[in-house]
Amino acid sequence: MEQTKIKSYSLAEMKDKYIGEKGTQARDEYEYELSMEVLGKMIKTARQERNLTQEQLGQLVGVQKSQISKLESSTNSATIDTILKVFKALKADIHFNVTLEEQYIQLV
Repeated sequence: MEQTKIKSYSLAEMKDKYIGEKGTQARDEYEYELSMEVLGKMIKTARQERNLTQEQLGQLVGVQKSQISKLESSTNSATIDTILKVFKALKADIHFNVTLEEQYIQLV
């Protein structure tokens, strides 16, 4: 019986093939949506661990409950200022890492 070789692909190769290569509009949109989804889940998890409702967190941040809901469900893009306020209200640390022309910058 002859064995068939199976080619395996990395996640990056699959993204390139089915979503688009890095730098294309489709890939950039995908990466942005994925980042917002992860951020929303982090906000929701931290809020629940603090035993806060969306309304209570909204009051601490100075926004409506609906904005917290949109952040958690990633249906809304948020400013960095709002995100920082949310995590400050949750008494949680958040770190942004940026690389500019091979120079590493960290925003805390």
